[in-house]
Amino acid sequence: MISRTARLALASLVTASIALSPLSVLAADPAPVSAPEVAPAPVAAPADKADTKKVKKQAKQQKKAEKKAKKKSKKKAKAAEAAAQ
Repeated sequence: MISRTARLALASLVTASIALSPLSVLAADPAPVSAPEVAPAPVAAPADKADTKKVKKQAKQQKKAEKKAKKKSKKKAKAAEAAAQ
């Protein structure tokens, strides 16, 4: 039989190797580091940003309304099924 000390040592080695394996992968294949490129700021960004916000908000509201309608129809179907039984 394996002694408790040997079992603990083996468990520690396995745990350490599992914990360090992602780090060794990162060290073996580092991502290329390049200087960040500075892009010129667009002049019409605030207007576009406001438009995109409005579009996103409308899309979100439509999705929410569709979800609510679907949930309501599902609830009605379930109630009709329960009434039929």
